[in-house]
Amino acid sequence: MNNVEYAENANLGNIYGTLNQVSDRSDAAAGNQQHVEPIDPTNLIQVLRPILDASHTRNREISPPNSACFPGTRTDVIRMIVNWVDSTLLRNTHVLWLYGFVGCGKSAIALAIALNFERRKRLVGSFFFFRNTGDRSRMTRFATTLACQLAAAIPEAAPFIKKAVKEEPGLLQSNLVAQLRCLVYEPFKAVAKRVRLLKTFLLKGPFLIVIDGLDECEDRKDMVAFIDDMLEFFKEHPLVPLRFFITSRVEQHIQSHLKNGQVRLENLINHCSRDDIDTFMKTCFEAEKERNPIINSYIQKHGDWPTKKDKDLLVDHIGGSFIFASALFKYIVDPTDNQSTPMDRLPHTLNMNPGLDTLYARTLSRSQDIPHFSNIISTLALLFEPLPIVGFAELLGIESFEVVRVLVNLQAIIHIPGTDDLPVTMCHTSLRDFLTTESRSGRFFAPPSFHAYLADRCRNTEKEQRSGTAAASYRVDHFEKHLDAAYARILAMSHNLPHFSDIILTITFLGRPLSIVGIADHLGIKASDVSQVVASLRELIDSPGIDEDEPVIIRHTSLRDFLVSKTWSSTFFVSPSYHLKLSYHCFSLILERWLNDIPSSPFPRDAEWTYNRHLIQSLKTNSEQSILAELKQLPPDQNLSYHLYLFTFIFFWLFGISPDHRPQQVWFALTKCIESLALGLESDPAPDRWLQARLFWFARLSFLVMSGGHVYRLKIHQEQATTLQRDVGRIGKAIREKVFMGFSRL
Repeated sequence: MNNVEYAENANLGNIYGTLNQVSDRSDAAAGNQQHVEPIDPTNLIQVLRPILDASHTRNREISPPNSACFPGTRTDVIRMIVNWVDSTLLRNTHVLWLYGFVGCGKSAIALAIALNFERRKRLVGSFFFFRNTGDRSRMTRFATTLACQLAAAIPEAAPFIKKAVKEEPGLLQSNLVAQLRCLVYEPFKAVAKRVRLLKTFLLKGPFLIVIDGLDECEDRKDMVAFIDDMLEFFKEHPLVPLRFFITSRVEQHIQSHLKNGQVRLENLINHCSRDDIDTFMKTCFEAEKERNPIINSYIQKHGDWPTKKDKDLLVDHIGGSFIFASALFKYIVDPTDNQSTPMDRLPHTLNMNPGLDTLYARTLSRSQDIPHFSNIISTLALLFEPLPIVGFAELLGIESFEVVRVLVNLQAIIHIPGTDDLPVTMCHTSLRDFLTTESRSGRFFAPPSFHAYLADRCRNTEKEQRSGTAAASYRVDHFEKHLDAAYARILAMSHNLPHFSDIILTITFLGRPLSIVGIADHLGIKASDVSQVVASLRELIDSPGIDEDEPVIIRHTSLRDFLVSKTWSSTFFVSPSYHLKLSYHCFSLILERWLNDIPSSPFPRDAEWTYNRHLIQSLKTNSEQSILAELKQLPPDQNLSYHLYLFTFIFFWLFGISPDHRPQQVWFALTKCIESLALGLESDPAPDRWLQARLFWFARLSFLVMSGGHVYRLKIHQEQATTLQRDVGRIGKAIREKVFMGFSRL
């Protein structure tokens, strides 16, 4: 449950502070085990760069979740988990997954278990995920953080961790599974056989790692890899004295991997006690009576408050949700509400939805008429990292007191620190879910388009040349993330328009900006279709009217970076093969105009440059296998344009690109090149229209690419020689026929 007594002096670095003593103890250990090298722990921290506020020892006021079990509550479920950890490996699983709905107290229980086994000297480490808190919401430094905690908890493991880093210089840049194996699992397995640890295990039980809020992790792919590899490790080493206690909400990608025979599953709803909620509410109200003069005055005249009947109704209404209980209590006794008393607010709470939406809406409504409310709340919902009050003010370009005016009324659902330089955080991440789901939050909805506003505000802080401020630091780390989020929202609104993908691809990657008419000519579509897409993207693109000859220009080059990043762009991802498609399209356009003697428009005069540019880029950004696969998929039918494009493309690939980018399958490329020229010559019924012009262009291209003088020396067998001779003969025959046709028409 959410703790109502905030930790005032939580030690941010307890687990790391002990590392200062590791060196001496490691020396002693090395004396007994000569093959183990002592380690400098400070250097280990510098190398591993652990997240210092991810463990159970963090200052929960500034690093949520700020949850702790209320005294006298949760005893049954804690006892059950402790008994599981203490049990023999032969009788029980290595992993226990405690799952439940929002606010049922999972983080509080995880904290209690971590503290319990820290006191018993059997806690290897803990990691409390929390959404939108930078590295704590990702797997990037998960393994290195656990490794550093392992070195602090079990000093004998430190030399093995250092050895792993030394022997594999690229380990800290490798994948999560490799890091966990080399930095956590294998070092623990190595030291588990030592006398001290073996004695602890045999007399007391296995060691423990606590992972809280796994559903808060944003790296789903790595999260699944962690789960699968953890279970595989325990399958390979069933007697390793280590257990994982994991908590999370029920989400499909987690459930599908944890729900198997190697994991003990516990639904927290089965361990929610009405007595626990009753104890919590009773204690909270008793404490409030002692310090609240309004309640004291009411009791003197009307008797005890709340009455037993009201309290029972409230406990029944709350059900098993400690976060709901905590939020309702804060709402009832909120000292910032001058319009009503706790006695007035208590009856209202009985009509609130236990799903928290009603509470959130009612609390937010207190500040909705205050200036800047919408911007402040939307910023709170969409920030990638919590900011202090002064950071909010700097980012939004307002005064700090204006931020405080809005937030001070919302303390039932938001943690506001005592000073302006500590971050403002939500009591629970479900508030962010509420604010970013329009069907739930209604008028309080934080639209994804607000990311564009935040990106603009980040840009303004740069223009104002502010440095060393909270907003400036935030801009450096998160400006492009807001741009990417804005891009995703804007593109999603337009992607169903006709020719959307081709138009955005052309605008972003063609190389030279075109007018609306130029884009239409390039794609062979209506100018009105281009105009419609461009108008829908006006937040991203500077565009003239449909009748003007001015170019359409993207406002920020990061749109291009967004589209080629699969991580951020998702469904809008543009693979490197787009270079090949654009070069083919330009080639087809040039060929069509030359074959049919169509007067050049402004674009075709640039088409040759564009064709060459994207041809080179396609060779540099795609693997050989990818290039060959894409070449086969270019047009729906293999026509003249296709064969000639293959010829020029492969010819350039063989002779006109740097040696680093030439094909490895030289024979295949060479025969494909010759075959394509033969097919091109054979496929046009009226070759005399294009032969001279094309031969001139090929000759010019050949001169340029052959100037490097590259020669291939190949050993070929009889069948290959026959194939080559056949295709060369086809080319000669086709040329002779075309020459004869030309003379016969004179």
